[in-house]
Amino acid sequence: MGKRTLIVTNDFPPRPGGIQAFVHGLASRRPPGSVVVYAPRWRGCEEFDARQPYEVVRHPSSLMLPTRSVARTAAGLVEDGATVVFGAAAPLGLLAPALRRAGAARVVMLTHGHEASWARLPGSRRLLRRIGEGADVVTYLGEYTRRRLAPVVPARKLVRLAPGVDTATFRPGAGGERVRASLGLGDRPVAVCVSRLVPRKGQDVLIRAWPLVLRRVPDAVLLLVGGGPSRRALERAAARYGVARSVVFTGSVPWAALPAHYDAGDVFAMPCRSRLAGIDVEGLGIVYLEASATGLPVVAGSSGGAPDAVRPGETGLVVDGASRDDVAAALAGLLADPARARAMGERGRAWIEEEWRWDLVSARFAGLLSSPARGTGPAAERR
Repeated sequence: MGKRTLIVTNDFPPRPGGIQAFVHGLASRRPPGSVVVYAPRWRGCEEFDARQPYEVVRHPSSLMLPTRSVARTAAGLVEDGATVVFGAAAPLGLLAPALRRAGAARVVMLTHGHEASWARLPGSRRLLRRIGEGADVVTYLGEYTRRRLAPVVPARKLVRLAPGVDTATFRPGAGGERVRASLGLGDRPVAVCVSRLVPRKGQDVLIRAWPLVLRRVPDAVLLLVGGGPSRRALERAAARYGVARSVVFTGSVPWAALPAHYDAGDVFAMPCRSRLAGIDVEGLGIVYLEASATGLPVVAGSSGGAPDAVRPGETGLVVDGASRDDVAAALAGLLADPARARAMGERGRAWIEEEWRWDLVSARFAGLLSSPARGTGPAAERR
């Protein structure tokens, strides 16, 4: 076996989240034993790590910063001449020079929505430029994030690498009937949102829009899957708008149960919106791709790179996530027209199978671990 690739990341299961699933997906599709992961501790990590076909080294706390102690531990895991991958370029990418001194021959940095936000502000932009200087490859999710990164990262280093979707796991018939039965939903029309309950994701707008949806589809249900700090405020909002009896909160669910919860819906909706003058922004939205793989039409907000995960009018609709009326019109239109919704879901499933399968993504990632980066632009984005 060759040298092991070291993956240094704050974002790794069993902590839930899209970046965590992305990084884990990349690691788990490398040959067994060919990677070592350095990540923070999280509840349940011992059991999770024991199931992985590679070594996972856990930092003592739940957050890693580019400190001397983190640098020392990471440097001790670098094999001379090996590749180092940062699961998120900011801020741990600042460790790249130290890891090169420890023997790293190649450095690959993944970027997500927060790096695109860093590129907007002078202070963090300077740090992001420093981070980019330490990399051989800096990946981006889609055209939105590429445009944000282009002023601070040389084009020759930028390469597209977006998450993949496990089409055998996220599929029509993944267990939605069981979820519907357990929640007492029966055969009512269901709009499902799978996401952390935070303002950017738009669950508050879904609840504000729900009275308008019910005027057209009186028996519809809004299924909110996930936990987060906004839950109590959202429950109060559902009561205030008089829709509490048609809004179901599941709380956090295990990753293995997510496909069934997608499959319980007829339409997927996450009307994300940019906040804090564009600093809090959606990088892509893997949930839209997972929903499409499950055969659902999606209603996406227009924040950041979210539209890159939708073919508007074909696999779903892109709306102003801050507009209650726009969100309501999109949801009611799809819930009231099951044939149109099914057709969009079928096209979405076909698109995922064609362009977003994990085998395609893992092959691209394998190339980045050893091949020189290619400069990219709009033409390369279409490859």
